[in-house]
Amino acid sequence: MVSCFIGLGGNIANEHGTPIEHLQNAITAFKNSPHFDKVVVSSFYTSKAYGVTDQPDFVNAVLKADTNLSPLDLLDFCQSLENTAGRVRLRHWGERSLDVDILLYGDEVIDNERLIVPHKELTLRNFVVIPMLELDDTLMIDGKPLKELSTAGDWQGLEILKN
Repeated sequence: MVSCFIGLGGNIANEHGTPIEHLQNAITAFKNSPHFDKVVVSSFYTSKAYGVTDQPDFVNAVLKADTNLSPLDLLDFCQSLENTAGRVRLRHWGERSLDVDILLYGDEVIDNERLIVPHKELTLRNFVVIPMLELDDTLMIDGKPLKELSTAGDWQGLEILKN
């Protein structure tokens, strides 16, 4: 089993649910899958859109789990959750019902046409860093503490939701 961190986010409702329901459904899928163990989830946070800002605020969380899936099989699982939530890719960094990103996969560094891990902009996004540190404040990336690497480790524009 390998420990992985998964970023969850969404900002539009559709016939499959609200952004919070999309995240909850994804979490349930991880917990119900035989490929995952020790599933824990951060608090839910709201944040302004990153990159393309003319869209609704996002709801974000980070999930940590042990998995027996290979990195690409994990990616396929994550993309199947997005498809189940009715995700439509309209534009880069655009609105979406559900985004499921592999942030970390053990200590592995992966760089291929389908998957880059650690996620290349992980340390720039407080809506990822803060939930990750909530789950494990000793996280290391490339042998360095995440809380020291992050340029986004503050709460600016981030609000915690009661969940």
